[in-house]
Amino acid sequence: MEQARAYQSIKKTYSEDINKKKDFLVIEAPLQIDINNQPYTVVMRTPGDDESLIRGLLYAEDIYRSKENFTINYDSKNKTHHDILQVSIPKENLGKGYLNKRTLLSVSSCGICGKQEIDDIIVTGTPINNAHKLSVTDIREMFTKMESSQQTFKTTGGSHACAIFDKNNDMLTCKEDIGRHNAVDKCIGSLLIEKKLKDSALMLVSGRVSYEIVSKAFFAKIPIIIAVSACSSLAVDFAKEFGICLIGFSRKDRMTIYSNPQYISL
Repeated sequence: MEQARAYQSIKKTYSEDINKKKDFLVIEAPLQIDINNQPYTVVMRTPGDDESLIRGLLYAEDIYRSKENFTINYDSKNKTHHDILQVSIPKENLGKGYLNKRTLLSVSSCGICGKQEIDDIIVTGTPINNAHKLSVTDIREMFTKMESSQQTFKTTGGSHACAIFDKNNDMLTCKEDIGRHNAVDKCIGSLLIEKKLKDSALMLVSGRVSYEIVSKAFFAKIPIIIAVSACSSLAVDFAKEFGICLIGFSRKDRMTIYSNPQYISL
């Protein structure tokens, strides 16, 4: 699946030199999701792993959390990646989230664009119990593994990535997308499809962490989130409440631990 596209661009340096060259941009295109022949939402995403994206999104939105996979069919597919996917789910298996209608468009930078009321973003549940501990060396090695799989980022410099590892620090999946939360949904969805989500022990993300990524990790029962960039105040509050170890600014030989530092061997 095409995830990057070449465009002609003009590049100017600080000197007077101006050069024309081919530049690669990460693709952003709409994906319409229909549930049982009814439009549900339009997601702006990078094409590729659409079925994993839908599986993870519907899981995080409490629309479908059954262990069994559902049927997905393309109603239309074209060269511009403006696609429509039809999802078939028995009505009795639809979760509470299906009643909370999303807006027609969910942009690639927003994970909660479809929420209508403040109560819709409140997440409750039993805190995660975790016995898995990491060292700083473990974290560096896992980021190296994730970076080696970021082919779209290497080409465009414009995509986010998420990687999920097991208790042996082996990478279970790594996905890229223009949206941070889309990359997380793709990872969780792919593990749901492969029935390996129960093996998840920690999540790496390439960008910042805000509320919605912590909530997705909580629903997936992933107790450790490590980010390259910053964490929001609500992400930290939720992580403390949910028993999640949240780490930000993990770069080279430094990192900032915001919650549950007992998971890290320092």
